[in-house]
Amino acid sequence: MNRYIQFKNSMGHAIHGLRYVITHEKNFQSELFVALLVIIAMIYFKVTRGEMVVLFMVIMLVLILEILNTIMERVVDILKPRIHPYAKLIKDLMAASVLVSSILAIIVGIIIFIPYLSPYFVK
Repeated sequence: MNRYIQFKNSMGHAIHGLRYVITHEKNFQSELFVALLVIIAMIYFKVTRGEMVVLFMVIMLVLILEILNTIMERVVDILKPRIHPYAKLIKDLMAASVLVSSILAIIVGIIIFIPYLSPYFVK
């Protein structure tokens, strides 16, 4: 099998996985919606390239961690289908990683967008 076919197959698997989280994971859908709002705000306020890079990085961090959270939930469910304290802890820790990255994204967004929003609130 040549490299092109291998790459094409790999991309197909990746797209299938992305399609799965987009269609089945409510948290991922919510995070995508917020990401879309942030991207619209970036365009509307004409943020700098540096600000845009930082915003895209935190958006992607949250989405990647949400995908990893989904992976770990599925793995834990397969390995320990019945409730076990460690299974719950693993799921809680992965959810915490998404929460911490979301808090980071919110803080970065506030820091970047405050100068753009302040003219609308200062009289």
